[in-house]
Amino acid sequence: MTILDGKKTSNEIKEEIADNVNAMVKKGERVPHLAAILVGSDGASMTYVNAKVKACKRVGFDSTLIELPEYTTEEDLLEKINDLNTNVAIDGFIVQLPLPDQIDEQKVLMAINPDKDVDGFHPVNVGRMALDLPTFLPATPYGIMELLERYQIETSGKNVVVMGRSHIVGRPMSILMSQKRKAGDATVTVVHSRSKNLADITKKADIIVAAIGISEFLTGDMVKEDVVIIDVGITRVPDATKKNGYRLAGDVHFESVSKKASYITPVPGGVGPMTIAMLLKNTLLARERR
Repeated sequence: MTILDGKKTSNEIKEEIADNVNAMVKKGERVPHLAAILVGSDGASMTYVNAKVKACKRVGFDSTLIELPEYTTEEDLLEKINDLNTNVAIDGFIVQLPLPDQIDEQKVLMAINPDKDVDGFHPVNVGRMALDLPTFLPATPYGIMELLERYQIETSGKNVVVMGRSHIVGRPMSILMSQKRKAGDATVTVVHSRSKNLADITKKADIIVAAIGISEFLTGDMVKEDVVIIDVGITRVPDATKKNGYRLAGDVHFESVSKKASYITPVPGGVGPMTIAMLLKNTLLARERR
């Protein structure tokens, strides 16, 4: 069994990006600039955004963090987005999700200039992805594809089961893995909360991408020998033995599934670090396009 080390791989990608930035600096060119909007003080969101700002500094990007209070109106947020859309010094930006209840998340995503949508969530970029045209890929699926490529995992003709149909992970993964590309050419099945006989389906899978949002849902009796496991989930599970009172768990029951897997991502340290690395890669792409 081989661990798909997202932390190590993401560090390699960051080093490659930093080399690109250094080359820009030597040519006297402007370095990439990533902005982020954070509404409210959700703990997980603050942690993610701060990690992104820290990653920007590491690779030599400029970064801007716009922090807005929880009571921010939809109109005020859309105004901030418009400011970033028209700011020529900003190459790409993200609006950290989730948003407070008074703000329409879809309206916000639609308001972002597709050319600066480095999260890859805008319908224009999703459509371009579906048509296999150059675009910004959603960062988490992009990171998974990169892991599969760099570990040279054979996907052509393989049976892939994607657990979950979210617009952020499940749907994009099903599209990307079925396309003619590296880490593609697979036969893809998408399962979700309404799927019947789930274990019968997962037992036939050569590769499973678990993004169903239920901690430790996929167990060893649901997979076959030598399966490749990509665990996208991350949940705080109460654990009295831990100082902070919880441990982090994925959608996969690691102990039982890892005994059968040929490759598996850990939680934490698997898909998570790759997401930030690919956000940086998208931002570099946005700067090169401009």
